[in-house]
Amino acid sequence: MLSTTLSAPREAGKAKAAGDGPASEFLTFRLGAESYGIEILKVQEIRGYETPTAIANAPDFIKGVINLRGVIVPILDLRIKFRLGEARYDEFTVVIILNIAGRVVGVVVDSVSDVLTLPAEAIRPTPEFASATFDTKYITGLGTVEEQMIILLDIEKLMTGADMALVDGAVH
Repeated sequence: MLSTTLSAPREAGKAKAAGDGPASEFLTFRLGAESYGIEILKVQEIRGYETPTAIANAPDFIKGVINLRGVIVPILDLRIKFRLGEARYDEFTVVIILNIAGRVVGVVVDSVSDVLTLPAEAIRPTPEFASATFDTKYITGLGTVEEQMIILLDIEKLMTGADMALVDGAVH
């Protein structure tokens, strides 16, 4: 089984949107055809996917819970949360264990790509969209590496929002 524990880099700063500030480090991962990035300082470890214990009446994106060394960890599937099509679980599927706001949460992604250091000038602000149905509040910016676009997520905002109240209600 895949399991990698990450130690935080010494000089990594908080992610800055729109190119203001020093370089930031991101763990990049794939959901469908798109690449996403989250601040490396939020990542505790990376594990191979194992089927979690289902929780009755939980929303679809909450896959269940796992016991991680005595800690009950809710597992959320970001592909389902972001409505990116049917989730497939194969040998490349991984769970990124996050430590956010004093809570441990796992997110299921298609695959983990790399750890990237993005200089401030490589991060662009999130474009404004006129549609009220498209919510960009969880996106801090768009990073570019060579010709590849990486959607940078504010994983803390995502994991401390109203949906996490659903997780708390389902798990406790």
